[in-house]
Amino acid sequence: MSYIFTSESVSEGHPDKLCDRVSDTVLDLFLKHEPEARVACETLATTNRVVLAGEVRASESKLTQIMAEIEPAVRAAVKDIGYEQKAFHHADFEFQNYLHEQSSDIAMGVDSGDNKDEGAGDQGLMFGYACDETDVLMPAAIHYSHQILKDLATVRKQDADSILGPDSKSQISLVYDDKGRPTGVHKVVLSTQHSEKATQAEILALVTPVIANVLPDGWMVTGDDLLVNPTGQFVIGGPDGDTGLTGRKIIVDTYGGAAPHGGGAFSGKDPTKVDRSAAYASRYLAKKCCRGGLGIALHNPDCLCYWRCRAGIALCKYTWHWHGRRSKAARSASRLHGFNTAWHSPASWHERANLCANRSLWAFWPYRW
Repeated sequence: MSYIFTSESVSEGHPDKLCDRVSDTVLDLFLKHEPEARVACETLATTNRVVLAGEVRASESKLTQIMAEIEPAVRAAVKDIGYEQKAFHHADFEFQNYLHEQSSDIAMGVDSGDNKDEGAGDQGLMFGYACDETDVLMPAAIHYSHQILKDLATVRKQDADSILGPDSKSQISLVYDDKGRPTGVHKVVLSTQHSEKATQAEILALVTPVIANVLPDGWMVTGDDLLVNPTGQFVIGGPDGDTGLTGRKIIVDTYGGAAPHGGGAFSGKDPTKVDRSAAYASRYLAKKCCRGGLGIALHNPDCLCYWRCRAGIALCKYTWHWHGRRSKAARSASRLHGFNTAWHSPASWHERANLCANRSLWAFWPYRW
């Protein structure tokens, strides 16, 4: 049976994405000076204000220098995004930094020792997904939504007098056939911030070629199926229009709703935060399964992997699971009959692939990176 599936994306200038960028700017700064630093940085952005809060750890010799460099680095990131508005300008917003020392209780679980491997900072489920709908093994709706906004940002930054602003959102609804393959576009929605002088016709003329260049041949839509700034005006945008927070775009950051999500955000977190590192590991494994890598003698139209993580336990001791596209009944059965059970086998990857070719569940433990 055919169906319609929709995913959205947001631009680098969206308030929440700006906060993600700022949090990762702080993380990058810590890791540049001290690769073993611990960082969990949250950002809030609103009218002419950016606030940092969170937990960090670095050697005393480096911490003072890092803290002094944070504000200039944050302002540079906001400038690169393109915010020079009266109510949110990279040079003028009020900056507050409330980062403080990481909890010693968390550090005790994370740090390695004589009789202990480096552990996870928290418990949780982390999912990775891959499918062959696009050449980057991402679901088509979220992939094209991302690419439209990336290309739109390029167009904006190439023109110093552009009528476009940094804040924008895209949403694509795709038609899928009864075999689960995307066959075309149902609707495209694009909302982009713009200058007061810009007309709707000018905005439409500017963004339409960007959308058309991203979509596959024959998929472009027009008329009522192409909605550009459907509210009629989008002058006030960015943190002045909506308050931004780190970690509020977790579905945009992953698979656009095409796969499960464990709930943890990525930005501002060092690799001991498994919300990020285990999700990346799961995506890596899913891509390999989908492409037939890692010695797996199969090609799968899609693949979902996930990790079960426990606070203080090393990543190599986590359980990860895989399953590919199956009928609804088979998917349900895999979850009802041992989906959380690790399969302990000394067999090689190739032997495991042959043994499990007709199973709805693969689980391997341990897997050492």
